[in-house]
Amino acid sequence: MEIIAGTTDFYLEKDTAVAIGKFDGVHLGHRRLLEEILGRKKYGLAACVFTFEPTPAVLFGLSDGKELTTREEKRRLFERLGIDTLIEFPLTKETAATEPERFATEILAKQMNTRFVAAGEDLSFGKNGAGNAELLERMAPHLGFCVQTIEKIEVNGIEVSSTYIRKLVEEGRMEEAEEMLGMPYTLVGAVEHGNHIGHTLGFPTVNLLPPAGKLLPPNGVYYAAVRHNGKVYKAISNVGTKPTVSSEKVMGVESYLYDFDQDIYGQEIEVALKRFRRPERRFGSLEELKEQLDRDIADGRNA
Repeated sequence: MEIIAGTTDFYLEKDTAVAIGKFDGVHLGHRRLLEEILGRKKYGLAACVFTFEPTPAVLFGLSDGKELTTREEKRRLFERLGIDTLIEFPLTKETAATEPERFATEILAKQMNTRFVAAGEDLSFGKNGAGNAELLERMAPHLGFCVQTIEKIEVNGIEVSSTYIRKLVEEGRMEEAEEMLGMPYTLVGAVEHGNHIGHTLGFPTVNLLPPAGKLLPPNGVYYAAVRHNGKVYKAISNVGTKPTVSSEKVMGVESYLYDFDQDIYGQEIEVALKRFRRPERRFGSLEELKEQLDRDIADGRNA
């Protein structure tokens, strides 16, 4: 997958099918857009995702910057899905002030050779967010592309949105979040050295430190699955600061993998948080902690 980032000066030679958006979470609604542009590959169009870096909410101070999917995670997902080109358009106060008509004419039509646009009903772009699917539909015949507007998707009668999924994750409702994402809520990172207390207690674990911009669910223990080197292992994961064994307030994700005994420090893993089990708490002793871990792990094997 070709990645164009940090520049407004680019040109795509091949005709493209384009999806525009923030794509936080790459949820079921986003995937519907991506299906449309991927389906145009059979007609010789390159599947292109156009997104903004940072998002408008971050640029204008309307968000704390915490995301369902980090920049690296989005790149990974888009590549797996078969996207040909990802444009991470640099959003500044200057570029955000681009008139929507100029965006459609100069960027979509001229720089990107756009022939097809998949647009969500809530698409907004350009100065004051004035650009939308309706504007693109009006301009499309004159600019040489067509537009397909995609309706919102509902799950259990609730509209799928990044905002709602963020609420689910913040409340630890991981199964509901998975339904809307189309995949478990996942954290990606390299395995770090921890304090090795798990190994001392007879429960060797792998640790990763989530990126600062990653939205985390409530501190606690979760039934999970860990992907490493193409293989998926059932796991149980602790999200938090491990108060029983550490006075440092460093957020981490520590996972015990069933039927796994490898040294993978420095290697990349994906931790999928499937279901909340219990809140994180401080135990009175390591023995109490070990007894609870025994119960967690025994229950997790059958979860």
